[in-house]
Amino acid sequence: MKKQTLKHADFFQIMDQWAPKSLAYTWDNVGLQVGRFHDTTSNILVTLDVTEEVIDEAIEKQANLIIAHHPLLFQPLKQINVDHPKGRVVQKLLKNDISVFAAHTNLDVAEGGVNDLISEAIGLTKREALEVLDHEALYKCVVFVPDSHTEELREAFNNGGAGQIGDYSHCTFQSAGEGTFRPLEGSTPYIGEQNELTYVSEKKLEAIVPKKNLTNVIQAILTAHPYEEPAYDIYPLENKGKAIGIGRFGVLSQPVPMKEFIQSVKESLDMPAVRVSGNIEKNVKRVAVLGGSGEKYIGHALRKKADVYITGDMTFHAAQDAEQMGLTVIDAGHYIEKIMKTATQQKLVQNIHAFKSNIFVSQVNTDPFVFV
Repeated sequence: MKKQTLKHADFFQIMDQWAPKSLAYTWDNVGLQVGRFHDTTSNILVTLDVTEEVIDEAIEKQANLIIAHHPLLFQPLKQINVDHPKGRVVQKLLKNDISVFAAHTNLDVAEGGVNDLISEAIGLTKREALEVLDHEALYKCVVFVPDSHTEELREAFNNGGAGQIGDYSHCTFQSAGEGTFRPLEGSTPYIGEQNELTYVSEKKLEAIVPKKNLTNVIQAILTAHPYEEPAYDIYPLENKGKAIGIGRFGVLSQPVPMKEFIQSVKESLDMPAVRVSGNIEKNVKRVAVLGGSGEKYIGHALRKKADVYITGDMTFHAAQDAEQMGLTVIDAGHYIEKIMKTATQQKLVQNIHAFKSNIFVSQVNTDPFVFV
């Protein structure tokens, strides 16, 4: 099979659709870190962190694009000193024409992102955001279509991501009417003749669409509609869409002993050991999760009445405070976010299946801590 020729930007677009940059915290630095948007992609390496060892792995696999969770560059560089680790990393990337793209807090917040992946791995159901940051914007999309193509447009709405409300799809409303138009010189009308006023029985088809799907829905309309110039309207709505937030809260299918749950977390997240503070003799049913550094969200876990809070980078006094407030904490470390590597590979393959053999998951362990 002939290898599909794609640009880095094609893969950036997939990542942006999954984890839009607008979801990132203002202090974060996501997107292209080093390199160019329009280089032809050879192979891709997905990693949690970008280190010299990871770059060596990319070179060995002939990958000229690295997709990472943790940004290589957080702050503007004042110098590139190749005697220092950061400078050597940048130098090696540039010398080998390797681009780096990062999806960080936007991938933490995104639906199906890091926190959902962790929650799913440990068996949480009825998931919701630990802290709601915003709600997705909603729009009403209205299209006018001849009767003969109503069902095609309804399917186009659905395929583009419109008309999905809760556990229901194809949620539309239609009303009948009559459209008019006069094809002018240079037109190639699907119905009617040039310079003649044409009357057509049409349906007004409308559906709600989240902002993230709006571009796809418009493209689906333009593809499915028989007219050269489809008539459609887009209206912003005051309705609140899905909650957007950091961390996750959910429940287990049934209560389990805390010690058993701790062992399950270690196995599910592939961690050799975890730190635990608080009561480990109770049962657990209600669970809060936040990948990365989560000690600032202890209060959120308590407000959710969580039995246990799984996170990383817990400091001594924060863990002590949580214990005194009755919250058991499992500090599984920051490295639990490595779960994004395989998930990112799968997301890219789902969108560009022909590139499957060219997307690798890094085998380099970038966790700075070891258990002895």
